[in-house]
Amino acid sequence: MAAGGSGESAAAYPVAVAVAPAVSRPRPRTGQVAPFVLALRRFPNPRLTGIGAGLFAAATMFLLGCLDQLLLDGSEVAYGVLFLPVSALTAFWVRPADLVTAPIGVPIAFAVGVIPIAGGTGGFGGQTMAVVTALAVQAGWLYGGTLVAGLIATVRKIRQMRERRRHQARVAAGQGARRPRP
Repeated sequence: MAAGGSGESAAAYPVAVAVAPAVSRPRPRTGQVAPFVLALRRFPNPRLTGIGAGLFAAATMFLLGCLDQLLLDGSEVAYGVLFLPVSALTAFWVRPADLVTAPIGVPIAFAVGVIPIAGGTGGFGGQTMAVVTALAVQAGWLYGGTLVAGLIATVRKIRQMRERRRHQARVAAGQGARRPRP
């Protein structure tokens, strides 16, 4: 006899088994990942608004300008070299909806950061002329950083548009497969 007290075996009752539909999931990539890629993945990945990205760049460049003035006596080359990674980070960290603001905010940040290293004497007019002169002399760094931010923002925008197009194609293919056939 069975444990339940009836003389019938458990095999006499059929059991319904539900099978989940196959879902296409991306498989994790196998193989080695370059150490450089692993190092990049450890960095923070904030998503800043357009205003936030501009404020980040301006504050960072102002602090770097102050440090440059304090430690390197206002080295224009050091300031220009430091401007390039700030431009890249600003373009990487701005959120996708505000990508156009990265190449706009970076030159403004460069101008804000030039204030401490520009020098200038004679009050407001002298300081203003020193900043304008520093911007003219360092135009190569300014254009280079703006180009870096513009290229990164453009590549991100193209990737975003491609991903949107792929998503729409997947949705359209999924809806076409679900349509009832007459």
